[in-house]
Amino acid sequence: MRHAVQGSEGRPSRTFLRSAALIAFACGLALASGPARSESKPQNEYPVATDARLEQSGESVRLTMTLSATVDVEAWVQASPDRVIVEMPSTNFQIQGNARKTAGFVSAYRYGLFTADKARIIIDLSQPATITRTEVKPVRGGFGELTIELKKAVRADFQAEAAKARKPQETPPSVAPAKPPGETRRIVVIDPGHGGIDPGTMVASISEKAVVLAFGKALKEQLEASGRYRVVLTRDDDRFVSLSDRVQTGRNEQADLFISIHADSLMQAQDVRGATVYTRSERATDAEAAKLAAKENEADAAAGLETREEVQDVAGILMDLARRETRTFTGVFARNLVEKLGGSIKMHKIPLRSARFWVLSAPDVPSVLIELGYMSSPKDAELLNSPEWRGKAVTAVSAAVDDYFARERASVGKAAENRN
Repeated sequence: MRHAVQGSEGRPSRTFLRSAALIAFACGLALASGPARSESKPQNEYPVATDARLEQSGESVRLTMTLSATVDVEAWVQASPDRVIVEMPSTNFQIQGNARKTAGFVSAYRYGLFTADKARIIIDLSQPATITRTEVKPVRGGFGELTIELKKAVRADFQAEAAKARKPQETPPSVAPAKPPGETRRIVVIDPGHGGIDPGTMVASISEKAVVLAFGKALKEQLEASGRYRVVLTRDDDRFVSLSDRVQTGRNEQADLFISIHADSLMQAQDVRGATVYTRSERATDAEAAKLAAKENEADAAAGLETREEVQDVAGILMDLARRETRTFTGVFARNLVEKLGGSIKMHKIPLRSARFWVLSAPDVPSVLIELGYMSSPKDAELLNSPEWRGKAVTAVSAAVDDYFARERASVGKAAENRN
């Protein structure tokens, strides 16, 4: 139940294969979709949430927040993992750093932007609980007070509530039209990982989502300065973007490259350092790569989405050809990227790896994931926040992009000469 309150030669060309992949998609190849992205208003226009209090009383736990205005709120429970989802209009959360985050069966809670017009609070449960009260009441001075009250419950009752509240699957987005006539620039999609309600790795007061967004913006600026590229960010501010929406952005834009940016953490081995480049494969190169992919593939769950990767191959042989061609181009770029990064910054002892990353699943877009370093390493954490280090790394990635497309142009020219 929802609780709501009103308040090359010899093989098909990449263009042909991409077209085949798009046709296959239109006929039924679909990635499970999260919320669609839309334009947002400035964050300073959002209602502000402050003064969070988490309190336990007997078998009940109550979370309250002070709001700058009354808003409409909806809340429901969700299983696997057990949590409470609180959805509200986009909100500027200014919660005090020392606010209590655990009480009774509440093991943690987090908050942040979810879509352009929504925010979420996610309350993690160590034991089943149901929602007994969802309320936003006006208080003196034109403010509002949000109250979410939970009560310990037996598993059967919790499961029944979760089943009633299950949201229907979103309709997969339609295929975007072809790029405008006359557009000759290469299209690069940069994907800063995490965002909004999903902070990624947290070390002290530093969040992965902030580190990778700063890097993504710097890389976009440098690539665009050459005039050779049109660069698209999957997110350009602190908001959540589902994995399927990230993949779909690359496909809709008919990207020539997709670069996902992350920063890893390995708390049990803080001496491990350096950047790593990942590509997608069904079998991971090693256990660490498999573990990382599993963690990154859970990004949607961190925001309370019940989505999963669902791919139905309708166009069989054409789609397989597209995937093979894409893997070839991806491998060329990944190796070049390792070479360029290795000349500028410290790399992991195994700098090129692969695993089954969902965000790299587009069959017609060469895609790589860069782990810039380990936030769990004090030295890497220091560098990740250094503008000087960021400048070196951005320049290296930019050089790898330039070299990749230069090689592709040379290959196309050589093929044309051979035909003549």
